[in-house]
Amino acid sequence: MTAKYIRIVIVTGLSGSGKTTVLKALEDLGFYCVDNLPPILFPRFIELCEGFTWEKISKIGLGMDIREREFLNEYPGIFKELRSHGYTPEVVFLESSDAALVRRFSETRRQHPLDIEGSIPDRIKLERDRLSELRKTASIIIDTSEYTVHDLQKKIFAAFQTPTNKSRLTIHVVSFGYRFGIPYEADIVIDVRFIPNPYFMDELRPLSGNDEKVKNFVFEKQETKLFLKKFEELLNFLIPLYEKEGKSNLTIAIGCTGGRHRSVSIVNLLKIFFDENIYSVHVRHRDVDKV
Repeated sequence: MTAKYIRIVIVTGLSGSGKTTVLKALEDLGFYCVDNLPPILFPRFIELCEGFTWEKISKIGLGMDIREREFLNEYPGIFKELRSHGYTPEVVFLESSDAALVRRFSETRRQHPLDIEGSIPDRIKLERDRLSELRKTASIIIDTSEYTVHDLQKKIFAAFQTPTNKSRLTIHVVSFGYRFGIPYEADIVIDVRFIPNPYFMDELRPLSGNDEKVKNFVFEKQETKLFLKKFEELLNFLIPLYEKEGKSNLTIAIGCTGGRHRSVSIVNLLKIFFDENIYSVHVRHRDVDKV
């Protein structure tokens, strides 16, 4: 079956995790977005979009969640039908920690859409369980627990705004501190705590890996140079294989103890590697300002 030219992105996930923000961001990128379209209408809607003559629609964003009761039962068949007609639906799955979701429902004074007896945490747990199989189909998983609206918008822009002179694969490189947990969205996690720690140098402790003194301290270590050489070789091997499998986003998380010195330095050094290749790369230092 010949592949269709319309790009289909299905935005789903836990209630309160940011689906409305993602759909608005996709609209800003030129996607034609519809929220909570009945699943049975998916194929027909896409067919109509492809047939429009007065307006060229090449990108569609569909918001789906637990509110549409039949979606969880019907999405496997719908995805199969779309693929049989040459479409390749991409699933963006949004999630957050229970604490973040409870706080958001409290701040907005909105009711959780699951109509069951029990507290908000009870409903969140049930929704998370019901969505577990759908989560496995996701092209990209985004944990929005610590995201602001603007952070999430930037994440979507980075993921779906592909420069014409770059590969379609967008690479996200995140520095983090193990003290604050591993990023949920990570595809590849690398621990760089084997590198001597600038934290124990009095003159470097107040600085971060964004400062030249810290970056030079880290890079000058023989183990750092050897690590970068071997890791770049691994990436040169892996990335084309991810592209071959149709992956559009790859998140690489680099961690050290606090996420301020070594991991930040390594991410900044890796950006040089990616900038020299054909990949669109976006850097985020998640924990650099945390104490």
